[in-house]
Amino acid sequence: MRSGSSKTVLVTGGAGFIGSHVVDRLLADGHNVVVFDNMTSGKMGFIAHHLKDPHFKFINGDLLQPDQIYLACNGVDQVFHLAANPDVRIGASDTRMHLDQNILATYSLLDAMQKQHVKEIAFTSSSTVYGEANIIPTQENYGPLIPISMYGASKLACEAMITAYCHTFDMRSWIFRFANIIGDRGTHGIIVDFIHKLKRDPAHLEILGDGKQSKSYLHVRECVDAMMLVVLKGNDQVNIFNIGSEDVISATRIGEIVAQEMELSPEVTYTGGAQGWKGDVPKMMLSIENLKALGWKKGKGSEMNVRDTVRSLLKNME
Repeated sequence: MRSGSSKTVLVTGGAGFIGSHVVDRLLADGHNVVVFDNMTSGKMGFIAHHLKDPHFKFINGDLLQPDQIYLACNGVDQVFHLAANPDVRIGASDTRMHLDQNILATYSLLDAMQKQHVKEIAFTSSSTVYGEANIIPTQENYGPLIPISMYGASKLACEAMITAYCHTFDMRSWIFRFANIIGDRGTHGIIVDFIHKLKRDPAHLEILGDGKQSKSYLHVRECVDAMMLVVLKGNDQVNIFNIGSEDVISATRIGEIVAQEMELSPEVTYTGGAQGWKGDVPKMMLSIENLKALGWKKGKGSEMNVRDTVRSLLKNME
């Protein structure tokens, strides 16, 4: 039964990897959920189990079509904005993709929210806004922010628009700067890449860069727990929180874990250089002291999160 505190929540990108887990959690917490997704990277299988739920609605829509998102915002209390092109690497070959799918899409959403008097937005940003930070772990007040990828630049631009809308139109926001989020339903990233490479050629694994890239990895379910905690307890007009783990794991070690779980012993080669690709940040770990101050408890750690993810992805591929 829905309580008096239940809300109608619009989730953009709700059929995607993280978005679908947010949808699961919001429905479990007793809210009404509207998913708005153009299905570019989303999958109907991620939300199919909710289609008969009277508290769930799916809209196949495009944020770049203002009329569609304007109608979707009607009667909404809160927005979780996850719609974006999640591939950091694509910015080096398609410089417009993140402008359209991240920046302009976010502007279109904010404009619709303002016109429909929707006052609350939770936004999934990224550690890439920090660029190659020279202070690690990196705190939320680190600056200047100098992203080195089109993706990071687009997320920083979205943050700026959201904070400006909050102050101009008396809105509230919760901005999450994610480390690498992994887990079941994952569709891209280093673990997925390694699995596909080893399925194509079990005897050889090519690792981009020198394999020494070290980053933190958080499981998607822990990520969603952290997001809900921040929205519940972050009471400022603009709330910016890092979400990640307190350790790192190298690209080489991830390759070793994937190979172990697939029961393979491939020859490993490297493309060379500190970066895996243009825009790659070789070392990343976020400070989560502010998150812990809200009551966040330490999770399993990067290596166990990676191993759990490999197992779940392999199981789902069977």
